[in-house]
Amino acid sequence: MMQQYVKCPCLPSIWLLPLLLLSGCMVGPDYVHPSVETSTKWLDAEDQRLKITPTDAQEWWKSFKDPILDQLIDHAYHENLNIRVAGARVLEARAQLGVAIGDLYPQNQQIIGSLSKVHLSQRASQAAFSQIFDYAQSQLGLTASWEIDFWGKFRRAIESADASLQAAIADYDNALVSLTADVARAYITIRTLEKRLSIAQQNVETQKASLNIAEIRYRGGTTSERDVEQARTVLANTQATIPTLKINLRQQQNALSVLLGMPPSEINALLAGTAQIPAPPAQVAVGIPADLLRRRPDVRRAELQAVAQSANIGVAKADLYPAFSFTGTFGLLSTDVGTFSLGDMFLWKSRTANFGPTLQWNIFNYGQITNQVRMQDARLEELLAGYQNAVLAAQREVEDNLVAFLRSQERALSLGDGAAAAQHSLDLAVLQYRQGITDFTTVLTAQQALLSVQDNLASTLGDISNNLVGVYRALGGGWQIREGRDVVPDSVKMRMAKRTDWGSLLTPAAQPSPDARPRADVRRPLW
Repeated sequence: MMQQYVKCPCLPSIWLLPLLLLSGCMVGPDYVHPSVETSTKWLDAEDQRLKITPTDAQEWWKSFKDPILDQLIDHAYHENLNIRVAGARVLEARAQLGVAIGDLYPQNQQIIGSLSKVHLSQRASQAAFSQIFDYAQSQLGLTASWEIDFWGKFRRAIESADASLQAAIADYDNALVSLTADVARAYITIRTLEKRLSIAQQNVETQKASLNIAEIRYRGGTTSERDVEQARTVLANTQATIPTLKINLRQQQNALSVLLGMPPSEINALLAGTAQIPAPPAQVAVGIPADLLRRRPDVRRAELQAVAQSANIGVAKADLYPAFSFTGTFGLLSTDVGTFSLGDMFLWKSRTANFGPTLQWNIFNYGQITNQVRMQDARLEELLAGYQNAVLAAQREVEDNLVAFLRSQERALSLGDGAAAAQHSLDLAVLQYRQGITDFTTVLTAQQALLSVQDNLASTLGDISNNLVGVYRALGGGWQIREGRDVVPDSVKMRMAKRTDWGSLLTPAAQPSPDARPRADVRRPLW
């Protein structure tokens, strides 16, 4: 996983140190992409409902052909607060990269100036050599120090910050993947609950009619009171399911309102319209497992974190070697001693200067620096294993959702047949009960069976669509809608620009593309 540690073999003349900034000398490992295992195809790839063609998951929710769902996701993209948090973290990482780039240049530069009135003690040691105890002094100058990036310490830090920025962007993309999937799931669940509520209410009306028949026959003396009480029991049980469904429905609406960044009281207007459960397309393009490495933001983030950590090893290892710096001061100084005057400060004779190289080498560190390098190396190994695990987990998530999506459709077909049979059975039972051919228990059994199979069918139809959402989520779809757009809304950009000079860092062009690789090179400062 690690290449050669030191790329320049010997110490050059100290006067060539400035040239080493451009020489490419860097300690520490160069990141190497770890090997990961991916399947060649999905387990259900032969199913006719799946297409093994590259999936276009940029706006996967449009495959449901539900304009309300399209509107909800668009609203969430612009208003969701978690996305704004992720966007602000991208800008934070962008600024941190600018800090790392700045360390490559002279690290300390100061303009200094002073005007002082001095009184010396007449019993000080210098009083024996001078009778001047009071004088004024003025000074103006410039001082600077520059640690040369001989071992690539600062360039490795730039590489790490660059990778961290791209990891923050991957985090933003992953938040978009989660947001689009969560909005779709909440919406589908709401429509499913509405359907189940409608089914329960329809069955209440059917059971009320059966209760009325039982009461008429009881008053006519053709049946016992037991039929009436049984009918009331079944009716009461069905009515009791309605409040629970309403509770779940309201809670799902509240959850959706949070995803949309709005108060719960305003959600009903967006949900007005058809109450049908969104239906999936007949075929779904799923691509191949290897596509996950490129498309899933969380997999990209896992590897970018490893890239950043690999560069941190070089940052730590550079402390094992001597640090070479240039320091210098230049200024003007004058006093009013003797025939001098403070006004002489701007004469060329008043100049003062000090220039030269320095060396610092932490040689007796009791193994602290070495163990810092070891610690950074161990962290890299943790992240590499985490990346490989993320790839395996991504494949598992796709497989889990694919099998659930396909098998739920088969379950729905069986439940559809069962619902039709249950309805016909209930119609026959009611007719036979009216004619006195069968007892009321047969009617009650048919009613309970009809409610159960209809409710299960509605739930399964919702599961099919939610499982497809899970497929798209596992495939890493949805983040592409941010391409070419700002990571924070215009209103937030304006607020931030009023507080702080952000230069060009708030524009989409300042963010690298997902395919960019972290770089350890000399760059101009980010003013």
